[in-house]
Amino acid sequence: MQSKLHAAVIGIVGERNERHPLHMASEQALTDGPDPPAIEWLTTDRIAAWPAAALWRYSGFLIAPGSPYRNMQGALTAIRFARENRLPLLGTCGGFQHLIVEFARNVAGVPDAEHAETDPGAAHLAVTPLHCSLAGQIRPVRLVAGSRAAAIYGATEVLEPFYCNYGLNPDYRPLLESHGLSVSGVGQDAEARIVELSAHPFFVGTLYVPQARHRPDATHPLLSAFVAAARRAQPHASMQAAAASD
Repeated sequence: MQSKLHAAVIGIVGERNERHPLHMASEQALTDGPDPPAIEWLTTDRIAAWPAAALWRYSGFLIAPGSPYRNMQGALTAIRFARENRLPLLGTCGGFQHLIVEFARNVAGVPDAEHAETDPGAAHLAVTPLHCSLAGQIRPVRLVAGSRAAAIYGATEVLEPFYCNYGLNPDYRPLLESHGLSVSGVGQDAEARIVELSAHPFFVGTLYVPQARHRPDATHPLLSAFVAAARRAQPHASMQAAAASD
């Protein structure tokens, strides 16, 4: 899907599959409503082959459900680009998990941090199997007071749909939080369900998939906040994209 340089463009990172209901839900959640942003799917192998400057085309990134991705490094590149350049990013399900790996590797000082789904024998697993699978469940998430997530929802607890079997290794939580990645939502077992980088304009990961709860007449508050942040970032991204193309 193509768009003009001056339009807000959100890159959806992942391998689009029309038969994947969460991929279709992601598209709908971002484009419902008046004056929707443009969206473009970015395959992870495509990102891995691009120069970093090419990502300035986008004013925000949704790291889509559906891991393992075709090229893990491509997903991590997009996450790192958004984090370092203060562009809005929302990672859901597999996106949450890869946000954890990127932060552990490039901020928290664990350069060989891995994901148990793709490298279960690795020495440093920042993402590990959940104690109990959450796939296909709707579960409560308790929001941490004072967090961005709590402000967006305007609530202390919400019900959200999960499709995952992996999450943040609890042994890594103190390390990540000491470097600025806060856990802002937890499940009934106190395991991380939302993480956010408070020093960033919008850098949020959810282990659940808010797109699955979106309805045209009931826009999900987290998706609305993400799109609004991308619109605010769009002039800066457009200027950088224009400079990179000169």
